[in-house]
Amino acid sequence: MNPQKILQQTFGYPSFRGQQETVIRHVLDGNHALVIMPTGMGKSLCFQVPALVFDSETASEGRPLTLVISPLIALMKDQVETLVAKGVDAAFINSSLKREERESRYRAVAEGRFALLYVTPERFRKPEFLEVIAKRQVALLAVDEAHCVSEWGHDFRPDYTRLDEFRALLGNPTTIALTATATPDVQADILRQLGLSTDEMTLFHEGIDRPNLRLTVEPVWGDDEKLARIAYAAEHQLADGSGIVYFTLIKILAAFSERLTAAGISHVCYHGDLQRNDRRRVQEKFMCGEAPLALATNAFGMGIDKPDIRFVIHADVPGSLESYYQEIGRAGRDGLPSECVLLYDEHDLTTQMQFIAGSNPNAEFYQRVYDLLVRNPEQVGAFGIEWVEQKLYGRKANDSRLETVLAMLDRYGVLDRGPHDRQLTVLGDMAPALVDQQRLDEKLRRDQRKLYSLVEYANHEGDRKAFLHDYFGLPYNAS
Repeated sequence: MNPQKILQQTFGYPSFRGQQETVIRHVLDGNHALVIMPTGMGKSLCFQVPALVFDSETASEGRPLTLVISPLIALMKDQVETLVAKGVDAAFINSSLKREERESRYRAVAEGRFALLYVTPERFRKPEFLEVIAKRQVALLAVDEAHCVSEWGHDFRPDYTRLDEFRALLGNPTTIALTATATPDVQADILRQLGLSTDEMTLFHEGIDRPNLRLTVEPVWGDDEKLARIAYAAEHQLADGSGIVYFTLIKILAAFSERLTAAGISHVCYHGDLQRNDRRRVQEKFMCGEAPLALATNAFGMGIDKPDIRFVIHADVPGSLESYYQEIGRAGRDGLPSECVLLYDEHDLTTQMQFIAGSNPNAEFYQRVYDLLVRNPEQVGAFGIEWVEQKLYGRKANDSRLETVLAMLDRYGVLDRGPHDRQLTVLGDMAPALVDQQRLDEKLRRDQRKLYSLVEYANHEGDRKAFLHDYFGLPYNAS
């Protein structure tokens, strides 16, 4: 079956847009591709269509598999559910599955059941997964959210740095890496981590311009002015669609929710502290239009493909232009005019600077946490993270460095956190990268520069789209 028929019959689109078809044919010819495409422009079709073309062809080695590496469980779950609803034989394997479900899917993969399989990069740590995947012919390796490959990207995942190793384990299949945002430095790092040169991997860059989006920054002083702006949008800009208001902290989101409710403005709230069923219920109400206004943290957005989002308001300053661009990308996917408003209060920078401090522990702190875990397995096993916090801080502290250390130890395979952080088990030696102070200092400087660039964007008096293009290393044509 050819790509055009698959696009029409399976996905219901009359034609490809932008460089989609060029990328797809490039991949089908066995060539590697790095695809940078704005959010909402159909990146996933660039590997889903080839997967179905491969699946429609007879292979003497058995049914070909497209393996998709994705960093977010929620995102891969949404994509798989959408594919299955369209009759595509797709599945995911991740930590959200119970043991029986996971083993059942392993058996199905080994038997040649699926055309597309979604996994996190951490899945390659599991010997049982490697044993199963070795039984399949991987025709295409798709690396979604490829900026996570780069240690200088805004959502770094250490296991992504093993992609060169993963490709070798899979027989060096045709590889496509996709992201909405990547500076030139990050692009170069993606290729390096994949073990491919610029001669081997073709760059397809759709640019970042969304002509229908109006980008504005509105200086505000305090929560009252923010509330007035949000209320105005809710009352005047929801007639033909929906809107999202992003907050950095859950407690601030909750405070604004109370005030909007008191003012009679209906909305839903979405954040990481909600139970899974509550998150799904909120998302469904938003997607079907029952609740057109959502207050959310950045936990909301991945997998949200609602065409009529008329405005995205940032009530707080985000941490980087990369994350800001990802979030405003949810607006105006139907091509109609939409507003992206940043409510800029300099006091919000304090929160982001605290985040930077919390996400950049020094080498001494990493080593101190590691030593505590190694020397006190019984206490850690009995009392979990609370005991570690008490030993580090002496009392409850507003300090997120421990969470950063535990997350990085887990991602580097040094630690098994167990369910709900109740089982902190050291698996091996400290990762050298985590106690390399020179490397840690460079990461801190880069994070600080990212925040400074966002401040420059907020204070820019010229064309803000031109500013974004310059930041991402792209030419800009104002016309």
